[in-house]
Amino acid sequence: QVQLVESGGGLVQPGGSLRLSCEVSGFSLRRAHVGWFRQAPGKEREGISCISGYDGRARYADSVRGRFTISRDNAKNTVYLQMNSLKADETSVYYCAVRSRFITSEEFKCFSEGEYGYWGQGTQVTVSS
Repeated sequence: QVQLVESGGGLVQPGGSLRLSCEVSGFSLRRAHVGWFRQAPGKEREGISCISGYDGRARYADSVRGRFTISRDNAKNTVYLQMNSLKADETSVYYCAVRSRFITSEEFKCFSEGEYGYWGQGTQVTVSS
């Protein structure tokens, strides 16, 4: 059974940092793509970053590039999202998602929800003073 558990959310002031974790059980992240999405109240869910277990390639949405860093620890089967310089409008529920069926990084539509087969329950990030 595949399970994804996010953690690390919380309340942070504007300009602050948080590190989210996504621990995966049920299969190895070495054979998967993992993405991070977020959904603010009243808005659609948006993809913000992904990383490939096959080649380590990381991608970022324009809105977070240069401030967020995605990484993975294969030994712990966990993916992280380091978020710096957070803004108030980034208050959202953050989700990780996994695609376990093979696809090359070039073909993989990183920011498309339909590419992923498994989702975590989400973790709330609130950016406020």
